[in-house]
Amino acid sequence: MRATHNVRVLRRLASITLASVLSLGALVGCGGDDDPQPDDDDNAPSESPTASETEAPYLPVPEGVELTEPGTDVAVGESAVIAWQPRQDLVGALDITVTKLEQTTFEQSFEGWDVKAEEKKKVTPYFVRVKVTNVGDTNLSQRLVPLYAADTADTLIEPTKFTEEFKPCPGGFLPKGFSTGDTAQLCMVYLIGEGLRLGGVTFRPTADFDAISWSGEIEKLQPPKKQKRDRGNG
Repeated sequence: MRATHNVRVLRRLASITLASVLSLGALVGCGGDDDPQPDDDDNAPSESPTASETEAPYLPVPEGVELTEPGTDVAVGESAVIAWQPRQDLVGALDITVTKLEQTTFEQSFEGWDVKAEEKKKVTPYFVRVKVTNVGDTNLSQRLVPLYAADTADTLIEPTKFTEEFKPCPGGFLPKGFSTGDTAQLCMVYLIGEGLRLGGVTFRPTADFDAISWSGEIEKLQPPKKQKRDRGNG
């Protein structure tokens, strides 16, 4: 999977700004202690230790938190537990459920945002809705949930950033004071390139990390239901 991260910033009454950055951070060690060796004077056969007995978590997490194994494929609607380092001295742990993948259009969802006609042809907007719970022991206030979109060309795409509030899909930043046990419902916007589709959502904090990926049915974004007016009984 290519590690190109396309950052797109949308401005109200301004053109889309497109840029590409590489943001993989420091390498994370995934190995555990060496396998124990049997005593030389012990002739009895010994069972091989299981992976869970020999491998430490790829990042330190509180006791009782079981991280989802790297390389796991997860279905939309199911959860995975991940850990990452927003900064070098901070480790966060989240239970993440990707609840819905939605394809939308600029006409349907970006009213009032000045998007050039040629850009509308180059990208397709998708909304990814997630439920996250802080299962670590650190405050993750206003941290961006570390999820990328993966398109059908295996390119990783960062969530779109907005200069103002985008009500249809507010973004993936955790609420203020997001501490242990707190849960939030978030929505992230991804713009997928021309001729490609959203393939899924992935957690891949470093280039060497075996990604944890969510995939499932992509729904068409439904317009909000109009409330019926109560005409009374007369």
